[in-house]
Amino acid sequence: MASTSEKVPVSVRSHPLCLEHRPGLGHPETAERVKVILDALSARVEGRWVVDRESPLPSEDDVVGALAWVHDKSYIERVRSAAARGSGWLDSHDCGVSDGTFAAAVAAAGLSMQAALDLVNSRVHRCFVVARPPAHHAGRDRAAGYCFFNSVALAAEVVSRAWGRPVVIADIGALHGDGTQRHFFARGDVGFVSVHRYPAFPGTGGADETGEKDGVGTTRNVPLAAGADDDIFVAAFDQAFAEVCDRMRPGAILLSAGFDAHRDDPLGGMAVTEDGFARLTAIAVREADRWSEGRLLSFLEGGFNLDALAKTARIHVEELAKSTAEKPQPIE
Repeated sequence: MASTSEKVPVSVRSHPLCLEHRPGLGHPETAERVKVILDALSARVEGRWVVDRESPLPSEDDVVGALAWVHDKSYIERVRSAAARGSGWLDSHDCGVSDGTFAAAVAAAGLSMQAALDLVNSRVHRCFVVARPPAHHAGRDRAAGYCFFNSVALAAEVVSRAWGRPVVIADIGALHGDGTQRHFFARGDVGFVSVHRYPAFPGTGGADETGEKDGVGTTRNVPLAAGADDDIFVAAFDQAFAEVCDRMRPGAILLSAGFDAHRDDPLGGMAVTEDGFARLTAIAVREADRWSEGRLLSFLEGGFNLDALAKTARIHVEELAKSTAEKPQPIE
């Protein structure tokens, strides 16, 4: 068994197309979010991670085809048509569109899809996808909460279909990932764990939401009151995540890495510090080392205070670069 100080190279991936989504003047989900993270991660890192600001993407046709696993084809075309109009709103008054929205959303999905493909083909061990628009509120047939395509759900589909083994998604943002939960709620092959502020947008995520049909027991929600601090948030996540991983024995772990639970975030309403995010990430790494030979993919979700976002994202990747596991072996 390797020591806790062993370094695990992390692939940090983004693409300039993710900057082209412009949801409107004053909207908190801006291209600066990606820029400040990449700048924070581009400082000297002594080989612990590699930042690729223009990571290769699958073709648009391939991404759109795969997105049909997660979204209705008619909805995908509706996003395309809304972007072609150049401005306006899609489905709700928080999902503003521009002429670059479809390209950005497809690029975000493509980065996630490629990371998942590289994971199953043993070309990557840990990866942090720095993309926008975010993903976890997007439903099968609607945009919501700044999200258009559910890239995290797409990545989980790729991994679970390729390996035929369970996957567990952990959502550590301030708000419930309703779109992701809904997609896998009755399935049984992909678990979902979320610790979040409740009641709050989107109105889902009660403790009684535990799955249905084949998915009974594979969803775990821990709703917390506003203002939850490090100890409350981390303890809740630790217990829930470990229980679902024990139940499902995942072949891979995926993180919806929202940083809007930070105490300085203007929207999250929580009180998590940089240390809290380090502890949350360390728990995810621990469970990945226990169950999936350390394999872990992380995807940017929320986080709207730029200074806090840059600091916490770097801390997140620093923790992703740690491991207690032996070198992973390919899954046949």
